[in-house]
Amino acid sequence: MILQPGLDNEQVEGFFERLAAARFSALLLDYDGTLAPFRQEPAEAVPYPAVPPLLAKLTAASTSRLVLVSGRRAKDLPPLLGLHRHPEIWGSHGKERLFSDGRYELVEISPVSQQALDKARRRAAAAGLQDWLEEKPGCLAVHFRGRDPKRVRSVEGDLVTWWSAAAEEGGLSLHSIDGGYALRTRDRDKGDAVVAVLREMQEGALAAYLGDDLTDEDAFEKIPEGGLPVLVRSEQRPTAARAWLRPPDELVDFLKKWIEVTCRP
Repeated sequence: MILQPGLDNEQVEGFFERLAAARFSALLLDYDGTLAPFRQEPAEAVPYPAVPPLLAKLTAASTSRLVLVSGRRAKDLPPLLGLHRHPEIWGSHGKERLFSDGRYELVEISPVSQQALDKARRRAAAAGLQDWLEEKPGCLAVHFRGRDPKRVRSVEGDLVTWWSAAAEEGGLSLHSIDGGYALRTRDRDKGDAVVAVLREMQEGALAAYLGDDLTDEDAFEKIPEGGLPVLVRSEQRPTAARAWLRPPDELVDFLKKWIEVTCRP
């Protein structure tokens, strides 16, 4: 395990010691860039090969609550995971909730925000970016990964201008993401999903959150004292996380350690 400055191996070992003694705990995981490598085609972004069996064991036998928190639509993840029973999933940056038993909840999007998102989509499509767009509840994203760099440079400035205007008009927020931009409503983010999950648990529940993207910073900041926010990424960057794992090997080792500590024999 590679660690951020200020967090040494003894502190990580101490976290797992606390986890072993904890009556209640939660493991919260981002998907793209964390459990699965990025792909230009989202439908091709399957998890690292060793990950699904570990998630299956965590879902079936762990005393911890396992939750995926993703920017994707919640219903897009189960087919990619390929599990007999998928864990609880919070999608669209916390605006959707898909339970393991199939129940589904969606935060209502205000008409003003939706109109601004629709306008931003039409403007980007008119510029020839239709195939670069991803639409989700309360969110519109443009992905530059795998696109011609010259074309990206030619459209990026105008896109930011258009979407900044849409953000102001519709009460939205514009975010730089890994390989593009996202225009989102301000009512929910991944940090809100973390807070909601922990609020439903017993006070003092121990939690870890693993993520890679700038959108995961909201979640890192909401992990309570004693918990462990972990950056999963090939290279370090400024972050609120207190530990750093390089995928896939160190990620897999972390999941195996969690299983060792929390799964019933």
